[in-house]
Amino acid sequence: MELFNYMEKYDYEQLVLCQDKASGLKAIIAIHDTTLGPALGGTRMWTYASEDEAIEDALRLARGMTYKNAAAGLDLGGGKTVIIGDPKKDKNPEMFRAFGRYIQGLNGRYITAEDVGTTTEDMDLINLETEYVTGTSPTTPEAAGNPSPVTAYGIYKGMKAAAKEAFGSDSLAGKTIAVQGVGNVAYALCEYLHEEGANLIVTDINEAAVDKAVEAFDARAVGPNDIYGVECDIYAPCALGAVINDDTIPQFKAKVIAGSANNQLAEERHGDMLHEKGIIYAPDYVINAGGVINVADELAGYNKERALKKVEVIYDNLERVFEISRRDHIPTYVAADRMAEERIRAARESRGQFLLNERHILNR
Repeated sequence: MELFNYMEKYDYEQLVLCQDKASGLKAIIAIHDTTLGPALGGTRMWTYASEDEAIEDALRLARGMTYKNAAAGLDLGGGKTVIIGDPKKDKNPEMFRAFGRYIQGLNGRYITAEDVGTTTEDMDLINLETEYVTGTSPTTPEAAGNPSPVTAYGIYKGMKAAAKEAFGSDSLAGKTIAVQGVGNVAYALCEYLHEEGANLIVTDINEAAVDKAVEAFDARAVGPNDIYGVECDIYAPCALGAVINDDTIPQFKAKVIAGSANNQLAEERHGDMLHEKGIIYAPDYVINAGGVINVADELAGYNKERALKKVEVIYDNLERVFEISRRDHIPTYVAADRMAEERIRAARESRGQFLLNERHILNR
């Protein structure tokens, strides 16, 4: 990878390589854009095949967080960290404390949170060295705690917006919804859907999770490879990424795709294919922003009622995405990017005008 060319192409601000020999820490902090505020993004720990692969992942994820935070209406930029190592074997307390000191050295430009391969306990260790971390263990009954129900609430609200676009009403009563994966977020989503009177079809590689959902929500179970082609109104991918691809798109019978999984499109062209087929796709980073909205609320002193109210903006954000898609005759994934980019551009122009006015006053 020609690193500076890549960073220039996608307008990255900063890349920080962190190592601590004593603890074995090898971490990469990527800060993409801080136009809207300090960069917020989680810390991922993974066994990468190479250092180049780790750097590329950090950069890609950081840019994604810029768009996610901007689309969610947050006054936060995008960043991400990857720690190279096996989260099951290589963790130790000194590693995360050392990493916390590196974050502290950035003096608030970057705020982290848990991600794949890291836990609340890891965030607690980071918190011993810096205040620029969220997702720590709750210290009061009002603290954030498990974000899954809040994330699920955002998916539920976003699904209703997508249903309104496709069916003319945001009611999910009587709709058949195929939920792929019934982990923590998806199970909480199923609770909302069941309460509204939706008919659920579920699948998961974890048979116990499927059995639990079948019993609790009177859901119908299907095999993991059968979920794509079931007769349904809404398909909710809530497990793996890249599930919208050349193999699955011909199988879809749903009019709406709206779920919690990240990176649902295997390639951007698959978003074009959905658009051509008339399937309403709720871009993943817009609909699943409830988690980051919840985390961001911790920065102001967490209040669950306030966080849930903020998460409801996902409904409005998706309505805006669908409006741009119709207006400009473009797929919804492109419309989502435009919405985020317009917000960042407006902030840059406002800041530039402010600096011009300030210089004018000083030069008078």
